[in-house]
Amino acid sequence: METERRTPPAPVEVPKFFVCPISLEVMRDPVTLSSGITYDRDSIERWMFTDGHGDCPVTKLPLGAGDLRDPTPNHTLRRLIQAWCASHAVERFPTPRPPVDADRVAAVVARAGGGRREEVTAAVRELADIVGESDRNRRCVEGSPGVVEFLVSVVKKADKSQQMDSAKETSSAPEEAALNLLHSLKLSEETLKRVLADNTGSGDDYLDTLASVLRRWPSYWSRTYAIHLLKSALAAAPPSRLATASTELIEGVVNVVSRGTTALSPKAVKVALHVICRLCPWGRNRIRVVEAGAVPALVSLLLNEGCCCGGGGVNGTTGGKRTCELAAVAVDHLCGCAEGRQEVVAHPAGLAVLARAATRLSPAGVESAVRALHAVAKHSATPAVLQEMLAVGVVGRLLFLVQAGAAGERPRERAREMLKMHARVWRGSPCLASYLASYPC
Repeated sequence: METERRTPPAPVEVPKFFVCPISLEVMRDPVTLSSGITYDRDSIERWMFTDGHGDCPVTKLPLGAGDLRDPTPNHTLRRLIQAWCASHAVERFPTPRPPVDADRVAAVVARAGGGRREEVTAAVRELADIVGESDRNRRCVEGSPGVVEFLVSVVKKADKSQQMDSAKETSSAPEEAALNLLHSLKLSEETLKRVLADNTGSGDDYLDTLASVLRRWPSYWSRTYAIHLLKSALAAAPPSRLATASTELIEGVVNVVSRGTTALSPKAVKVALHVICRLCPWGRNRIRVVEAGAVPALVSLLLNEGCCCGGGGVNGTTGGKRTCELAAVAVDHLCGCAEGRQEVVAHPAGLAVLARAATRLSPAGVESAVRALHAVAKHSATPAVLQEMLAVGVVGRLLFLVQAGAAGERPRERAREMLKMHARVWRGSPCLASYLASYPC
């Protein structure tokens, strides 16, 4: 007897006007814009606020102020969708929660005013739950006065009481949860400027607290959050604030580079390199970065990430190559001061790494490496340094750049200038016999 075959049920056809034009899925919380088009709230808010678009995806008409502030909920369509789900045995979407407002956020922060650990923990958790509900809630929390200051105070209190040691570190600690929440808020430039410009001292607290996390907290994720938050804060900081960056902040950033990708993710190390390059042009930051031990860390990073082997890193990844380029840019910045050049020359692999980087990186990385070598050749060219440049291959690489010119005209001109500058010392070397025909006079 043949087994009876059951015909699979026909797929349910979803009405077109139930489908969001962006996600192409059934809308959970439909909202209608001034253009007359209805979208799912999460999709259109991601389009407007995360992706930064200012027009309607379908009509391309400019969005109105009301669309950006509060799109109109389409309650009728939502009820039709729920009724259709019920009649077709499709799981109904829960009714969306009403969006949070600034008063509720302020009340949550106020409940932690007593300072007791239980109250602070509960407030941080409630704020995290609110932020996790929707992007709109995140923006409301992020823009509410006092929230960032409250979270910074929670993190700072942990440093003062020295609670974040390896024995007590837990993922549920309110201090680490507050730092995670600061990262999740994706603080806007406007909010960061407000916090940094606060005359009550919260701006200094914010930067110094992040610096303390980088230096003292053992948690991998805490230091990762802190370096990303620091990059965003410094991008919004005025030059006057950059020029007065604390020694602790600089040491914390250099500490991330010193530990390298064995302690943090490659992305976190790249962010730290961005921060160093952001700080170096201002005030005496170059000297302080050198004093924090940046040059040995950068040279080791260039060696470990494999810029000398022609690949994109130790495993041939483009991330490693980008790290090498940023490290070369940072070394170039530091060679702008005598202390930096002295450290590069004193390091056993300093000149050799720059020589390899001068022909193995992208045009921007090559230009930075050549500019760093040019600074050494112009300002720190003792007889011993000139002989080392010859021995480790700097001169040969310069000749290659002059002959090939593949890295661009500016590195080529700098290479030619260095060769002419020290022609009397380098021209008589037997190591250059095969290059003498093309050696610049």
